[in-house]
Amino acid sequence: MLIFLSAVFFLIVTPGPGVLSTAGVGAAFGFRAGLRYVLGLFIGTNLVALAAISGIAAVVLSVPTVRTVLLILSVAYLAYLAAKIAFAGSKIAFIEARSAPGIKQGLLLQAINPKAYSVNITLFSGFAFASDNLVLEAGLKLIIIAMIWVPIHLGWLYAGVVLHRLDLAEKTQRKINYAMACSMLLVVALAMLSMRGVG
Repeated sequence: MLIFLSAVFFLIVTPGPGVLSTAGVGAAFGFRAGLRYVLGLFIGTNLVALAAISGIAAVVLSVPTVRTVLLILSVAYLAYLAAKIAFAGSKIAFIEARSAPGIKQGLLLQAINPKAYSVNITLFSGFAFASDNLVLEAGLKLIIIAMIWVPIHLGWLYAGVVLHRLDLAEKTQRKINYAMACSMLLVVALAMLSMRGVG
């Protein structure tokens, strides 16, 4: 079980679209908006976990066309979120972010997030510690993952909120928002490269 705990920690703590967008929402829109977004991510990641447990995710992702469509949707949606974070507070009329991403946006991100699928498939298909009772093992894994997932995401949110609360000059805050958005796009590019290697 210790190996499973380590795997969960390192797979979740590494920057992916979920944690980076959480920090970005915190930095751009503050704590309350960030909490709603994290709740959506949490619901979404658990739905992806259920798809991994049931085997649906593995079957669906084994179809190259479906994988490609999910990747395209993921890239487009992450680019949209990155733009929303980058231009938070901006007065550029055609892209001004008037509302923060919320529960629905967090849920949608996890539904098309390649990292969410690969992490959950890895965690639920490997690291057996109660193979004589798969239901118990799956339940314990869900609890363990949540106990690690929640503090990590709240930590990233807090880091973003601290940046938000520093009351930095508008120009500096905009640069931070751009950096957060660029980091998300970099993760997308890495996910695309890794999925091309798998395909």
